[in-house]
Amino acid sequence: MKIQTEDEIKDINLRFDDLLDHCNHITDPKDIKQIKKAFQFANKAHSDMRRKSGEPYIIHPISVSKIVVTEMGLGSKSIISALLHDVVEDTEYTIEDINLHFGEKISQIIDGLTKIAGIFDKKSTIQVENFRKLLLTLSNDVRVILIKLADRLDNMRTLNSLPKNKQLKIAGETNFLFAPLAHRLGLYTIKTELEDLALKYQNPKIYNEILQKIQDTEKQRQLFINKFSLPIIEKLNEHNVKFDISGRPKSIYSIFSKMEAKNVKFEEIYDLFAIRVVFDPNPNIPEKVQCWNIYSLITDIYMPKPERIRDWVSTPKANGYEALHGTVMGPNGKWVEVQIRTVRMDDIAERGFAAHWKYKDNEKSESELDKWLKRIRELLDNPNSDALEFVDEFKLNLFASEILVFTPKGKIITLPMNATIIDFAYEIHTEIGNKAIGAKVNQKLVPLNHVLSSGDQVEVLTSDSQRTQREWLDHVITAKAKASIKNSLKAENKILYEAGKKVMEDKLRELNLHPNSRIIKKLIEGYDAENKDDLYLKIGAGTISLDNIKKILRKNTKNKWIRYWELTYSKSLQKSKAPVNANKESSNLDIGKPLVIREGIDKPGVNYRIAKCCNPIPGDEVVGYKSPNETIIIHSTKCKAATKLMSSQGNLIVSARWTKHKILSFLACIKIQGIDKIGIVNSITNVISHDLNANIRKINVETHDGIFEGTIELYVHDTKHLNNLIMNLFKIKGVVEVNRSESGVKE
Repeated sequence: MKIQTEDEIKDINLRFDDLLDHCNHITDPKDIKQIKKAFQFANKAHSDMRRKSGEPYIIHPISVSKIVVTEMGLGSKSIISALLHDVVEDTEYTIEDINLHFGEKISQIIDGLTKIAGIFDKKSTIQVENFRKLLLTLSNDVRVILIKLADRLDNMRTLNSLPKNKQLKIAGETNFLFAPLAHRLGLYTIKTELEDLALKYQNPKIYNEILQKIQDTEKQRQLFINKFSLPIIEKLNEHNVKFDISGRPKSIYSIFSKMEAKNVKFEEIYDLFAIRVVFDPNPNIPEKVQCWNIYSLITDIYMPKPERIRDWVSTPKANGYEALHGTVMGPNGKWVEVQIRTVRMDDIAERGFAAHWKYKDNEKSESELDKWLKRIRELLDNPNSDALEFVDEFKLNLFASEILVFTPKGKIITLPMNATIIDFAYEIHTEIGNKAIGAKVNQKLVPLNHVLSSGDQVEVLTSDSQRTQREWLDHVITAKAKASIKNSLKAENKILYEAGKKVMEDKLRELNLHPNSRIIKKLIEGYDAENKDDLYLKIGAGTISLDNIKKILRKNTKNKWIRYWELTYSKSLQKSKAPVNANKESSNLDIGKPLVIREGIDKPGVNYRIAKCCNPIPGDEVVGYKSPNETIIIHSTKCKAATKLMSSQGNLIVSARWTKHKILSFLACIKIQGIDKIGIVNSITNVISHDLNANIRKINVETHDGIFEGTIELYVHDTKHLNNLIMNLFKIKGVVEVNRSESGVKE
């Protein structure tokens, strides 16, 4: 490796001096001395190392340390740990060396940050297992995960130097795990930047379009903010409030999510920005009272929208966030969101858990975070869950939208949005969940799958004869409920398994037979079981009766010719549905190079198929996933399933791109809405079939109160073909809305 040049040494020292300049909150000279020592130690250790971009590696630890200081407000131990965080992983130094030079606490943090090497569960991937093991240290010292988030943020900021498939893997992992984790720890600013950067690499076209529109409307937006803010500034000054008011646009990812969720264009999102009032509170008056007083002064000027009030001052979010949000009617008939916070609330909102060290009296918020950390510890301590299952359950604990419900005695329980009675029951106690048969919500009897709303008072009804039901997994969303149901079912299955095994052995003994692999195989086939475990379970549960066991054992396996025909026929069906070939040999596929999706049906090459969950068409941003049978499955980069795959199985992600498709047609779905009139359906089908030569697969149109709504499934060549079709449908008199629907296609 190339050693550092004079210019690079100068740049490195300037960057470290800049880091020290931001450590003005660290007053103990001993701490500053240790920070300098850590820099020298790391610089020496990484002296012959470089990043993919070509710059000296030490720049990365310095950048991570600066994030830790400026964006999290952490202290000297965290800065030292950030400077040293890659030393043990990437150099010959050991944890013992760190312990010797910097003490036990620093070595513990570094140990938590060091990636775990070795052989992992074959069902999991290395990065998922590392993530799980990293979190094992979370409840002992939360600084481990804070520094890890800083490390991830710097990696995302410098992601452009990596190949496309690596970018997609890291971006998917970031969006799936690290951004929600940052949100859960209250690191709003970091969470927002992680989401935006992930979108930049997963959907660069969409990211750049939204960014351009934000920049294009900046001047117009600033004029509106000034016009809106001026009366508020005058009013607050009259009442001697010390405050700062600012207007900022929503994040690019937030705008993209709203466009996707509501199926609207950029111009149709009314809350593109929010006005934030941050005030210095009077220590003699409760902060909550002062927040409401300011809200009252603002609503004296602008008409409020009562259903849009969000009071997180009375009941802070589980990540510690406190603020009063309201929406008011501003100039030109535009709704504007106003956020009201104290300086303390603003500090916690921006820097999350790290800021809590400064506000020891804010125990309510801290206790919520402690409860969450305890839940994560419970998940981690479960020895039966594999890494991928753990990640799914961990993800469920990162809920952003919460509801508050009450027990009959008035205790508040925090649950995610759309939680059901079963979630609530397991949150109270595992046994209450296992025995639940129904509930009373606000004194009204409801079933177990009833979805709760904020403010509900819930009394769970139980019965000792109740057994855990597998169907409950379809009606729960919290990790605790899912894990408890699975554990209960596993315990029950073990009993049934043993009972079934004994019944079968007793039955065979009556026939003077001893169970062996040949007999078990015949019984599995004869009773249509999936495997030996399934056979025992069904016998134990009574769904398989062994009365005809003699007949099953005498019977030969299915006629071989029929069996051969079934296998051949089913395989040929699969081949006909699956698909077209790309341009390279499957066995020689290079995951690092983009897969070019071609038309050459008659040319041998890589098998690929279009994912049914998102149905991408040529022109969409896509990514490939190499399945175990070597087939490349093509997903839209916006697809949630693809995001999960990029996070959990990033080593099997293949970057992909389309070529022109003039022969092949791809299934797409559009939603159409307008004013009902005679002949409207005929006009629509004429445009699709005759004007643009697209084949309609299915059309469904319903009318009510003079309005028609419909979905049309059709075959198109690419996004250009589809967009032309949508533009032509807009020209039909009476048509008001036409949008592509990625969820509408079901093959």
